[in-house]
Amino acid sequence: MAETTIPEMLRMYREQVLPALREKHAYKNPHQVPRITKVVLNCSVGSAQDVKAALDDATHDIRLITGQQPVRTKAKKSISNFKIREDQEIGLKATLRGRVMYEFLERLIRFALPAIRDFRGVSARAFDGCGNYTLGVKDHTIFPEIELDKVKRGLGFDISIVTTATTNQEAKDLLELMGMPFVKPGKQ
Repeated sequence: MAETTIPEMLRMYREQVLPALREKHAYKNPHQVPRITKVVLNCSVGSAQDVKAALDDATHDIRLITGQQPVRTKAKKSISNFKIREDQEIGLKATLRGRVMYEFLERLIRFALPAIRDFRGVSARAFDGCGNYTLGVKDHTIFPEIELDKVKRGLGFDISIVTTATTNQEAKDLLELMGMPFVKPGKQ
C-alpha cells in the first residue's frame, strides 16, 4: 500500500496554526478552532466574443491550476446589453476540498501571489462578515502551471476561501498564520 504524503500546508496547520489559534483565542474545545473547509474558484467569460471557445480555453487553464475539472455555470437571467441569454453557459467554477485545496493554497500563497508585479500584499478588507475571504486574480499567468507561450486569452477569476471562523478577525488570524500576505494596516 503506497504511503500518501500530507500536504505541507495541512502539516503546518496541524503543527503550528492550530496551537497558535487555540492559545490566542483561548478555545476550550479543539473543534472551535477555525479551519478552512473549501476554496472556490469562480470565473466568468460571458463578455467574450466567442463564448464557447473562451469556455474551452478557460476550462483547460483552470484544470491545470486546480488539478480538477471545473463545472460550467449558466446565466440565471437574460441581459440584452451584454448579449446574455438565460441558461447560457457563461462561466466556470471549481470547488476544492481536502488535499487538493491545501496544495492549491500552498501554490497560491508561496508562488502565485509573490509573482504579481509590484505585489505588496492582499487586502484585509475582503472578508464577508462571516469569516470567509474572497480574493480577485486579474491574470492567471501568475500560476506556475500556466505556460505563457500557450496562453490564448487573459483569464481572471475570484478565489473564495471558506472557513469555519465566526468572525472576520478569527479568519484573518487563521489566514495570516497560514502565510497569507496581508497588506500592513495604513497601506491599503
